[in-house]
Amino acid sequence: MPTYHYVLASQRFLLEEEPFEEVLKERIRNYQENNKEIDFWLVKQPAFLEAPEMAAIKAKCPQPSAAVISTNPNFITWLKLRLEHVITGQFQAPSATITDPIASLEKAGV
Repeated sequence: MPTYHYVLASQRFLLEEEPFEEVLKERIRNYQENNKEIDFWLVKQPAFLEAPEMAAIKAKCPQPSAAVISTNPNFITWLKLRLEHVITGQFQAPSATITDPIASLEKAGV
């Protein structure tokens, strides 16, 4: 079962207060130049926070939240060092409580 690592913060902080779009664009460009497959996803209102074992983490994060989820722990560590005021962690999926690691609770177009 794969392990997914994440950086979690409020949507406002991650998407409005930080120049985060630039960070992701640069990372995508770097991956393309190095023929590396994308191993990270930006997820608004991540569904994994609904798992019972994530209740304490969800309670710590202002809502609505957003997460960068990756199979690359080094990328998440790099993000944590670049961004302040974020929560990091990991989970395994698919599992009984987290069936889709990158699922979102946000409705399309909302």
